[in-house]
Amino acid sequence: LPKPVLSPVEGPHDPFEDLVPPQGIKLTPRHYAYLKISEGCNHRCTFCIIPSLRGDLVSRPISDVMREAENLVAAGVRELLVVSQDTSAYGVDVKYRTGFWGGKPVKTRLLDLAKALGELGIWVRLHYVYPYPSVDDLIPMMAEGKILPYLDVPFQHASPRILKLMKRPASAEKVLDRVAAWRREVPDLAIRSTFITGFPGETDEDFEMLLQFLEEAQLDRVGAFAYSPVDGAEANKLPDAVPEALREERRQRLMELQ
Repeated sequence: LPKPVLSPVEGPHDPFEDLVPPQGIKLTPRHYAYLKISEGCNHRCTFCIIPSLRGDLVSRPISDVMREAENLVAAGVRELLVVSQDTSAYGVDVKYRTGFWGGKPVKTRLLDLAKALGELGIWVRLHYVYPYPSVDDLIPMMAEGKILPYLDVPFQHASPRILKLMKRPASAEKVLDRVAAWRREVPDLAIRSTFITGFPGETDEDFEMLLQFLEEAQLDRVGAFAYSPVDGAEANKLPDAVPEALREERRQRLMELQ
């Protein structure tokens, strides 16, 4: 029998990959999908072990991200949820290297990615955004309707002392000012965040600062977790552990306030 003629472009049939559609295999409903833009994290938050499990930040090439986004949209997706361990840091590891999409140069940077995604005619929702000053540049795009007026920002706490123990890159005062500025420009901005109660060393005063922050910030959606030691986390070595019952009591108080 004559041998089949193979296209030099397509190559031989792969029974494991050729049945996978261009948009990949989704586990979400047809109308939305997660779009992961990087892996790993450069931060060393003391309660987290992601860097030890997944390494430092590795950003996906922006051309690959946009190709996946286009395939998802072509398959019927109407909302993309942009995710990573630190969405704001996208491109830091490659020094915001310039890639190409649609024949045009595009920097590997969150702002440029958001602009490109905003051209696809779908909803774009940003998750796990650290409150860096660079996030301010995204707000005008929300005001113009290019991306959804939504930010998922894991603040984790408000006490400067606890934030320092957590090694978090933020301060409550600057965050409140920034949130107020965001809302002046985009009044319907929705902000979601998560917090940890009972972190080692958290005093009554620290916790009251967190409650006061929530009253002032008026966040739209809040999740809270009572601190739980994770194997390998640096926070386990900190002194003044908070009793488990008090951790949970504070979590409940926080959620009742919210």
